[in-house]
Amino acid sequence: MCAEGPDPAFPGPYLFSADAEAVIAAAGRTLAREYRLLRQILHGTLAGVAVLDTELRYLYVNPHMAVMTGIPAEEHLGHTLAELLPAVRRPDEALRDVLRDGQPREVVGTGSTLADSPHESRVWRVTYHRLEEDGEVLGLVGIGLEISASREHQRSLERAHERLILLDTAAVRIGTTLDVETTCRELAEFLVPGLADAASVELLIPEEPNGHPLPPPGILRLRRAAMASVPHLTAHVAAFGTAGSYVDLQPGAAIRRSLETGHPWMDNLSSDEVMSKAAPSAERVAAYRAAGIHSSLVVPLLAPDHPLGTLTLVRAGASPVFGPEDVLVAQSLAERASLSLAKAERFTREHTMALELQRALLSEPSLPHPDLEVAARYLPSGNGALVGGDWYDSIALPGWRTLLVMGDVMGHGVEAAVAMSHYRSMIRALAVSGHPPREILRYADAMVARSGFDRVATCLLVSVDTRQGLCTYASAGHLPPVVLRPEEASVLVPVEPGPPLGSGLGEYAEIRYGLRPGCVLLMFTDGLVERRGEDIDRSLARLVGLEVAPDLPLAEALDRVLADLSAARAEDDIAVLAARVTA
Repeated sequence: MCAEGPDPAFPGPYLFSADAEAVIAAAGRTLAREYRLLRQILHGTLAGVAVLDTELRYLYVNPHMAVMTGIPAEEHLGHTLAELLPAVRRPDEALRDVLRDGQPREVVGTGSTLADSPHESRVWRVTYHRLEEDGEVLGLVGIGLEISASREHQRSLERAHERLILLDTAAVRIGTTLDVETTCRELAEFLVPGLADAASVELLIPEEPNGHPLPPPGILRLRRAAMASVPHLTAHVAAFGTAGSYVDLQPGAAIRRSLETGHPWMDNLSSDEVMSKAAPSAERVAAYRAAGIHSSLVVPLLAPDHPLGTLTLVRAGASPVFGPEDVLVAQSLAERASLSLAKAERFTREHTMALELQRALLSEPSLPHPDLEVAARYLPSGNGALVGGDWYDSIALPGWRTLLVMGDVMGHGVEAAVAMSHYRSMIRALAVSGHPPREILRYADAMVARSGFDRVATCLLVSVDTRQGLCTYASAGHLPPVVLRPEEASVLVPVEPGPPLGSGLGEYAEIRYGLRPGCVLLMFTDGLVERRGEDIDRSLARLVGLEVAPDLPLAEALDRVLADLSAARAEDDIAVLAARVTA
């Protein structure tokens, strides 16, 4: 049986056998089935699929592509992406390269569409293939997935890593000393320009300084401890007050609110009205606008038991506004800085108290006999350590004798200063009882050991008999003294050191060594000579080698010794006592 008739797919008259018709029908059913399956795949996939012509106009989009763009599928047809979604950025040159050479390419598109999305910025990764038939290029097919969530997660991990690096860096750059002003300056300078265009640290004032007028009623006064800014803002922020100046805050000011609530305060692109209420005073707004400041962030600085002040950051000009990530970073840095500031605050308070106590107890040596000249110096360490238990004394005794004392209590701080006063009083009491130096040390050691007092001390005693020109020395673990001699080399006195006071092992030797008129006896604590990494014998040799004229006034001679040994940079407290026979 034969059939004849036109077929659009096969132009021209054809004659088909029954077998041929069956084959054609089967092929048609196969194609229809494949089409239905392909349609199910295209309509059911979560990938966006689009077919573009050679001018990059849409010929087809699948349903999910329409969902991603927020535009019905039929409205895509005949239009380019730029015409439909100008907010989406896609490297079209890469698509033209695919049309030209036939090599598939993967491109990344970013931006926003008309569809609702929980992501701040949307990102798609799309692979494009060239479509061609019989050598003719028909267009492109693009298959893509939205990767906004994974990109946000990646950015979140990157930001977390950056925060960790920032905090690790801050750990070594903020709080390098026990000085409040230095810590505040380090904090402000660390934040600029990485996190802010300008940053300042304001601290609460413990009490109103003498001579400074009180703030008006209702005004909170803080002290600006530090300020830093990018170069083009320096002149502007200087007008707001430099480091050391005072800041008066109106009720409702952002700094006051952050300080009172203990929470950060952030403001971006506010109106003049809002800014005038948040500023320290309404008059500041014009200056803020002139500087181009558009965003502010205030973070409280909190010690464990009380507020310390605030950290203020601003951005200006083309800088972006502050965001939640900036708040987290600023809070973390503020918390770390607060720990350093609280520690520095405690140190300053204890250091001042200990120093005042020590200076009260360590008054100038009492008057020796008229024919013995005495001078002394005490220098706290310059490296930030607490004051120690160094002490000196001179005690006039019967028989034209004077007992010179130099001691050093173990440890630092108020406890060491108090212990020093106990040792000083005990040595004085034993001296006026008439005991010789070695017996004074032996009794003192036994008394301290029996009392359970837990701070040992080294001590050097020198009994000077001015009539005989003779000195009797005894040492409880202390460094030997130096004698400066006119027209001769200086010399260390070979005193045999016994155990420190408080060890309970006290047996002490005495030696006698002459002290001619004009010679200077120099007694000192180890802070004068000890230096990190240097052997003590070399340190003592450096002292002995100093060329200091013994005929200088004693006070001037001491100052010369301290200067030559760079005592101001010593790592421990220094006590020095000089004595000279004048008769």
